[in-house]
Amino acid sequence: MFALNFYSSVFAEQLRDGRKTATIRLGDKRDKYQSGQIVWLTVGRRHGTRKKIATAIIDAVEVKSLKEVSPREIQRDNPELRRHEELVDWLSAIYGRERQVSPEDTVTVIHFSRVDEA
Repeated sequence: MFALNFYSSVFAEQLRDGRKTATIRLGDKRDKYQSGQIVWLTVGRRHGTRKKIATAIIDAVEVKSLKEVSPREIQRDNPELRRHEELVDWLSAIYGRERQVSPEDTVTVIHFSRVDEA
């Protein structure tokens, strides 16, 4: 079983209520995630305890430059963001980069849908 982990607990509610339906990750993640794959959506710190929020199916995995990410994809990743500049700042903070993330950087947009378990 694979997991899509989110470091911030802010996302737990967004994942539960279906407002967050994508994640944008730095780099090419096609070797790790594929369309049709079932994953757990988890929240927690790296190398720490994580909490399973839901199960999901990956609908699509797209690799592109950050500048090619659509406003809709930005909003599906983080409903609080609207513009590329906000996404650049957000990714820089998440990944703890010494340098600013660039619009030229490669990202993977992972679209997913929750699977309700009976």
